[in-house]
Amino acid sequence: MGMENDLSRMEKQFAFIKEIDGLKEIARQSYIKDGSRKENDAEHSWHLAMMALLMNEYANEKIDVLRVISMVLIHDIVELDAGDTYAYDEAGNATKRERELAAAERIFHILPEDQSKYLYDLWEEFEDAVTPESKFAHTLDNIQPLMLNDATGGKAWKEHQVKLSQIMKRQKKTKEGSEQMWEYARKNMLERNLESGVIIRD
Repeated sequence: MGMENDLSRMEKQFAFIKEIDGLKEIARQSYIKDGSRKENDAEHSWHLAMMALLMNEYANEKIDVLRVISMVLIHDIVELDAGDTYAYDEAGNATKRERELAAAERIFHILPEDQSKYLYDLWEEFEDAVTPESKFAHTLDNIQPLMLNDATGGKAWKEHQVKLSQIMKRQKKTKEGSEQMWEYARKNMLERNLESGVIIRD
């Protein structure tokens, strides 16, 4: 590969890196642990990567940890165009897939072709949630907001008047990646907030 092609490749990589800086501006619904502000997509993805690094021993199946870390780092990049869809927003979730597919096509194609394909395929693997790695990545993605909601006294749950049935519907596949982590979250993050009335029992 000549210097010109090398430069073109690097320019595309830098263009992508600059593009995803926008994740720092996309607010999620979960608050950071002191409750002072909402976390952003970049913080959320970093948090999941740290969880994957430290808690992979609890995965139900043997997993490629680097693949999980890579997956959680890129899983919300599509929200640069599609925006963050709140877990309990039924109308938003109805159009989520269509919006995110269009976003994936645009954003990942900023990269050189080989890396574009790799990240697009990795994102699709996460979305499909069939492989051991993608199941574990979903477990992390589902439990991290529970942890932050519990840490803030259920601040986002209260704002949205979240019901137990909504949470359980959202969490129905969480145990497929890690039964141990789901059991811990259920006992230590959900039950006490249910008992205190933070989560509405229905």
